[in-house]
Amino acid sequence: MDRILLGYAPTRRSIFSAPDAVKYADLTRAKLRELGVEFVDIADIAEDGLLHDEADRIRIRERFREAGVDGLFFPHGNFGTEYQVARLAKELNVPVLLWGPRDERPDENGVRLRDSQCGLFATGKVLRRFRVPFTYLCNCRLEDEAFAEGIYRFLAVCNVVKAFRRTRILQIGPRPFDFWSTMCNEGELLETFSIQLSPVPIPELTAEIRRAREEGTETAQVMAFCRENFQVKVKDEELENIAALKIAIRRLADRYGCNAAAIQCWNALQGEIGIMPCAANSLLNEEGFPVVCETDIHGAITAVLCEAAGMGTNRTFFADWTVRHPDNENGELLQHCGPWPISCAASKPVIGYPLAFDYPGAVEAEAKKGEMTLCRFDGDNGEYSLLLGNARGIEGPYTKGTYVWVEVKNLKKLEAKLVEGPYIHHCVGIHKNVVPVLYEACKYIGVKPDLYDDNEEEIRAAVYG
Repeated sequence: MDRILLGYAPTRRSIFSAPDAVKYADLTRAKLRELGVEFVDIADIAEDGLLHDEADRIRIRERFREAGVDGLFFPHGNFGTEYQVARLAKELNVPVLLWGPRDERPDENGVRLRDSQCGLFATGKVLRRFRVPFTYLCNCRLEDEAFAEGIYRFLAVCNVVKAFRRTRILQIGPRPFDFWSTMCNEGELLETFSIQLSPVPIPELTAEIRRAREEGTETAQVMAFCRENFQVKVKDEELENIAALKIAIRRLADRYGCNAAAIQCWNALQGEIGIMPCAANSLLNEEGFPVVCETDIHGAITAVLCEAAGMGTNRTFFADWTVRHPDNENGELLQHCGPWPISCAASKPVIGYPLAFDYPGAVEAEAKKGEMTLCRFDGDNGEYSLLLGNARGIEGPYTKGTYVWVEVKNLKKLEAKLVEGPYIHHCVGIHKNVVPVLYEACKYIGVKPDLYDDNEEEIRAAVYG
């Protein structure tokens, strides 16, 4: 996980208690440090350590830009200065979090010191006028569990936005001819989202594989790792090819500055390198570098989003929606030839042979059960959305490859979304509930969230705390 850095800019308005605004700004600083949050402070810029003055705002903007903050946090110590918040947020173009500490009881003379909640209402309206998307954490106390949860969730949102905005996909080979469903509009991805592709032909990959094999040392290390973490049922020479492929993909990704890859994977590739790429993909996915199959660029983007939402605590897996469960009306098989990371497996995975091909290098393992998020970024005709929702692992029949049977709330409804689109049979999963994070991140990346569980109010309530 990359370091996530917040710009901390507590705000006040002059007609309310300045001492109380300072007090709560300091208490919030202390709470952020207690939570382990990294932030850039303004205490030495503004005389009182609060945002409300235009000259201070300009200096704050420059400090935040120089530091490269990934998000802005605007605690309203009292009512706050809404237009200064909006100006700063507009110019920095990063995710914004609004929150204010819950107000005290009016004193015996009926005097209210802060009116923090009222100020949040005003700031929300002005941010809308400035067309600045923002996240709102419900007015609560610093000691409330909702505060810590809201901060951590917002950091994950910032991580998703940061990863999405810098996405560059290593495209290894063109899509297989038969996979018209995985075609994408490269120009539109660049124009709309600044997502870049770095296409490399298969000969460039094979040349890098040869170099890795000739050098030997790193290849031997990867082979040793495989023998320790997999049941290896392929020949030594085949395992060497798997290790060299893993190294080659990573080197090409580093050369072209990519944070994910999509590989052709069949069937011309096997004739060139003599193996399936699944095990190499599994190794890279385990490192947190997403690699997806069948040159599915939109699948790679999905993996970047989901991986970032997990904040490095869980690895993601790339799967096909395949067949319905034979006994459970809301059950479905998620499966692929074997690119899933080792940490997703319920037992020690096998490197062997796939169901449909004669080449070695596939991985076989049932995944862990438990709670999951499943999602898919996709689009056509200029419109893009993120299908997302929850599932849980269930018992089901054995099948080849990496697989898990899952149950969703309403499979028929999900099936209709997959058929009617803009989605296809591919998705990305993670053993963690990151639906609220991905839902909230969509507002910052210009993608429509599409909840297949039809539980938007529940998700919004989680975001608000």
